Amino acid sequence: MSLQPPSLASRPKGGSAATTKAVILVGGPSRGTRFRPLSMELPKPLFPVAGHPIIEHCFRAIANVPEIKEVFIVGYYEETVFQPFINTISNSFPQLIVKYLREYQALGTAGGLYHFRDVILKGKPDRFFVLNADVCSSFPLNDMLKLFDDKDAEAVMLGTRVASESATNFGCIVSDAHTKRVLHYVEKPEGQISNLINCGVYLFATECIFPAIRTAIKRRTERPRLLSYPSSENLESSYYQGQDEDEDKENTVVRLEQDVLSDVADSRQFFVLETKDFWRQIKTAGSAVPANALYLTKAFQTGSEELAKPSANIIPPVYIHPSAQVDPTAKIGPNVSIGARCTIGAGVRVKETIVLDDSEIKHDACVMYAIVGWHSKIGAWARVEGTPTPITSHSTSIVKNGVKVQSITILGKDCGVGDEVRVQNCVCLPYKELKRDVSNEVIM
Repeated sequence: MSLQPPSLASRPKGGSAATTKAVILVGGPSRGTRFRPLSMELPKPLFPVAGHPIIEHCFRAIANVPEIKEVFIVGYYEETVFQPFINTISNSFPQLIVKYLREYQALGTAGGLYHFRDVILKGKPDRFFVLNADVCSSFPLNDMLKLFDDKDAEAVMLGTRVASESATNFGCIVSDAHTKRVLHYVEKPEGQISNLINCGVYLFATECIFPAIRTAIKRRTERPRLLSYPSSENLESSYYQGQDEDEDKENTVVRLEQDVLSDVADSRQFFVLETKDFWRQIKTAGSAVPANALYLTKAFQTGSEELAKPSANIIPPVYIHPSAQVDPTAKIGPNVSIGARCTIGAGVRVKETIVLDDSEIKHDACVMYAIVGWHSKIGAWARVEGTPTPITSHSTSIVKNGVKVQSITILGKDCGVGDEVRVQNCVCLPYKELKRDVSNEVIM
């Protein structure tokens, strides 16, 4: 009996016959340092944006793909960190089986997939989606499936156009405009090659991606490494009992973007779906604010019942948790999320802001372009504000007096801002009391 994977010709055509799974990559606690001080309280994938954890937006898109019955969350957080979320999401989407697969240490985006390949391949799925959790997008997964089937593809990635000057911060794609085939892929190139970038959402044929990752692992172990990655040191060999020892030798820290995709691009069956809808990365804590705006705008356009009804003092889109108390004279919006049990006083102005659970904003305060941490208190007539940046910008830092600062003001957990105090372009670590005006600082 042959153990060879089925040829492309034998792969089932059409959505109904093929089986599809999904994998969401969440990373781990040693990453996410750019998301501080918010990640000190909560892992970034569980941080609420537009009223829901970042990772839940991925699940909402996955639930719209009828073929997907099983979803894996892959990362190296403790299992207990994600269990409450998995319980909640399993109730919300009972058609999905959700499992957390924990790496014993960082293996890289491709290394993690390869390590758990037996679990992913159980039931012989023909293909599977891979979504990076720190991406804000409308996730057009059904469109990716259609392109995958139409082209009999081995891989499809989601792409979008950005301003040419910021393209080199991302993975750049050179594609055939007519066929949508990926001709060339370079992660963070030194020079300008394309303004079509990788969105971090993929659909892979199972028979294509695992051999490609294996090849990358082999290349990394046989060739002297030009770059050393701290997480690649001292990896134990042979994670899977019963597999070839040479297959899982020491060095399985392999990243899809840097180590695998350019090889896949050399195959003729790699395509890009260019989305015209919104997309942005959620890397820094400040980037949660533009992501919040994008998700709220989408919810407003689709007539979501969760949003606050527009009125003289509610400028849409606005999300207010049912347990929050907002004085009718407070002017809220646009692009504001207010968490559970918050209290917003009379005459308050809130705009382009995330207010986290159990916070209080006293009367006549003004909060704009900011994140207010859990249990924080902002005094009467205080101003907590950041600086607006262009909607097309993929950065949340600005230069003030020759120094790079956050354009979004962030108060960590349990911060206090005194009455009439002004805080501008600051990042404030948890448990700090601000009694005087401060700007362009990190308050530790």
